[in-house]
Amino acid sequence: MTQNAGILGMGHAYPSGVLTNADLEKIVDTNDEWITTRTGIKQRRKAADNEYTSQFAVAAGKQALERAGIDPKDIDIIVCATTTPDQILPSTGCLIQRELGCENAAGMDVFAACSGFLYGITMVESMIRTGQIRYALVIGAEVLTKYVDYTDRSTCVIFGDGAGAAVLGAVPEGKGILATKIRSDGRYEEQLFAPGGGTKLGTTHETIDNRLHYFKMKGNELFKVAVRSMAEISTEMLEKAGYSVEDVTMVVPHQANQRITDAVASRLGVPEEKMYSNIAQTGNTSSASIPIALDECLEAGKIKEGDLVLLTAFGGGVTWGATVIRF
Repeated sequence: MTQNAGILGMGHAYPSGVLTNADLEKIVDTNDEWITTRTGIKQRRKAADNEYTSQFAVAAGKQALERAGIDPKDIDIIVCATTTPDQILPSTGCLIQRELGCENAAGMDVFAACSGFLYGITMVESMIRTGQIRYALVIGAEVLTKYVDYTDRSTCVIFGDGAGAAVLGAVPEGKGILATKIRSDGRYEEQLFAPGGGTKLGTTHETIDNRLHYFKMKGNELFKVAVRSMAEISTEMLEKAGYSVEDVTMVVPHQANQRITDAVASRLGVPEEKMYSNIAQTGNTSSASIPIALDECLEAGKIKEGDLVLLTAFGGGVTWGATVIRF
């Protein structure tokens, strides 16, 4: 017997620190007009020096559990999607498990950049559908501002910090996740990557001096691949679910860049009022962006029970995916 998996409750958390475009003007050769025109971003949340990824993940996860009405002890698995873990070992998922008191849960990380949240819910959807688990907690959490090079204006203006979380469990037939798919293509590795710090180059005086631990990006090339990939997989998943874009109440895309969001909307034929965007206030929070944005939609009443919602993401790797949900 199979059962549909759906979202039972959500939460999100930000650091209190804010880095505005005016602040960046004092750090790097840029200005508000340049940033806004190219990205749509006005400000981004920024963690303090003593703040780290799991703190925001725990806060978002706690809120999601409370809203879902699920006891932490009933969670079977925690999947933390992150590119900025607290440390190499153990996984951030295990640290979240400890802090939330999910004593019966497995904890793990998914490393899929901005598509990480969709990777996580795609994984647990099949586990819930087949009865292997009852409840899952999927969290996208990032502290990206600690990995940006503040001498590189092409990247340091983009990224922000935060976390979003979702509790998933069985839902009635016709509700929940109706179609979901994830993809990757490693041939595009160098369009967005951080070469230093791993087993290939390690951490040496040379890698530090050459600033190889920071994000490197080829934005113009990435734009084309992102728009094409997100539009194609979104159309594919809507068709698989038996719907068209006209049936969708809200599209919640990864908040990468306002120009990407607008281009995807144009390709899909989605009107502006159905394409959610919060990037002006949050920046690009990578794996956290979709769950944060989705929770904001729920809080604001933009998504209600019975609504059809499309989630779509693209990130470094490159990775991408789309999920169709009936709330």
